[in-house]
Amino acid sequence: MPQLHFYVPQEIADRIIKEAAASQVSVSRYLADLVKREMAPDWPAGYFEEVVGCWQGEPLQRPFQDEFEARESLDPH
Repeated sequence: MPQLHFYVPQEIADRIIKEAAASQVSVSRYLADLVKREMAPDWPAGYFEEVVGCWQGEPLQRPFQDEFEARESLDPH
């Protein structure tokens, strides 16, 4: 597996270290997970079950839509 090296300001490094410790993983693991999540080509696992199916209010209804207004053509010919 390739290794990547990069430089960040000290404030960012401190935040990365703090977040990794809070997640109880190594800094390397924390950054690898962050990159995988951000670079993922798909929706996160369980996204639609967690987000789309969570509406608990009244059923949504689309309000009445008026007819489209007649407009002049943009084509000068």
